[in-house]
Amino acid sequence: MQFRHFFPSDILQPYVKQYYIFESDADIAFEDIVCPSGDMEIVFNLGEGSWEFLNQNDYLKTPPIELWGQITKPLAIRSKGKHTMLGIKFYTHSAAYFLNDDIAIFNDQVTDVSDIIGDPIKALHASLFETPDAQKRIDLVEIFLKKRLIGSEKKSNRIEKVADILKSIKKDPAENNLGNIAFKHGITPRYLHKLIYQHTGLSPTSFNKINRFQISLGLITKNDRPLTSIAYDSGYFDQSHFIRDFKAFTGVTPSAYLENITPVNQLLQ
Repeated sequence: MQFRHFFPSDILQPYVKQYYIFESDADIAFEDIVCPSGDMEIVFNLGEGSWEFLNQNDYLKTPPIELWGQITKPLAIRSKGKHTMLGIKFYTHSAAYFLNDDIAIFNDQVTDVSDIIGDPIKALHASLFETPDAQKRIDLVEIFLKKRLIGSEKKSNRIEKVADILKSIKKDPAENNLGNIAFKHGITPRYLHKLIYQHTGLSPTSFNKINRFQISLGLITKNDRPLTSIAYDSGYFDQSHFIRDFKAFTGVTPSAYLENITPVNQLLQ
């Protein structure tokens, strides 16, 4: 397996966290769990292999161009065959610039992006197939995103307000007084909730929980400090609260997670 990461151009840096290309020549089947990251992704499948995700009690095959909505609970996936994937990882709020739907309708599922955007993204997918060079593929994606960005100018003020609110919440991961944050931004708590949910797919409380979880995940992966220290440094009131949230987002305890880290799981967090 090989992962390569690419930084966006200056124009797209406020919207795209990173691009990545995942390649696997191993024609094997495996299963994994995807945990909440707080971000959304578009993934272009350019290889021969197939991916499936668990929807209720059935595994469904992912489409050629995948939109990963907000994952709010552990999501089981499985794969077989050889893969080449190009992914666009957006910030929590920024997928809303490129999609016309309320983001929350995509929660906890993998959607066919061609059903949402149509012929333009189908044409991009075809061009990516015909372009084997990695950097040229990234360039094609950037041209596509810049065109979409021009068409989102009317809603940019609302999305930028969402970005500012999320920054306020992230400044203190233990912060739970959303009333103060709403007052700071000159809106009511009810409108704050509606604004964030509409443009991120998450409630302010859920965003805060996933943010704390992601902080703890980074600290756990280093495996160089006790769980009590990780809990407090991630904004939890106590270790039991931390373990309870961690298990809700991963399906396992922190110690069990450490024993089962996989490259694909790390990529999708």
